This record gives sequence, structure tokens and C-alpha cells, in this order.
Amino acid sequence: MTRENTSGPSELGPLEPGTRQEAQLSIRIADIAWTALSVVAALWAVLASVDAVRGTGSWGYCAAALIMLALGLTMRLRSVRRRSRM
Repeated sequence: MTRENTSGPSELGPLEPGTRQEAQLSIRIADIAWTALSVVAALWAVLASVDAVRGTGSWGYCAAALIMLALGLTMRLRSVRRRSRM
């Protein structure tokens, strides 16, 4: 049995400033950050809404959570559109 040599040169190349990979990396990091913000804001909005309906929380926290959720989702969608243009 022969073993194939899989240690050939990588198609990716080095991650250096000005390369396509670096641009993709920054877009990917921004995508992950906005997704994380959206998830945390959604959880916060749900919990704040439940507390506000029960009467133990403030409607101000609920409004702030919904604003943060709208911001996170908007930026998430913008990053997806920007990524699809590349």
C-alpha cells in the first residue's frame, strides 16, 4: 500500500497585510461579533419583557434591549451583504 503525500503546498498562503485572506478575516470577525451581540440582546429582550410583564422589571430595560437587538440584527445583515459582494 502506498501512502499519498498530503504535505503539499497550501492553497491559502500566508496571512499577511493586504492579502485577500486578511480582508476576509476582518469581515468574518465582524460577522461573529454582530451575531454574538444579536444573540445576547435577544436573550436580554426576552428576559426583560417577561420581567416587565410580570411587573418585577422596568419597561426601560425592555426598550433598551430591543434597541440593542435591532442594532445587532441590522449590522449582522449589513455584514452578510458586504460579504456576499466580495
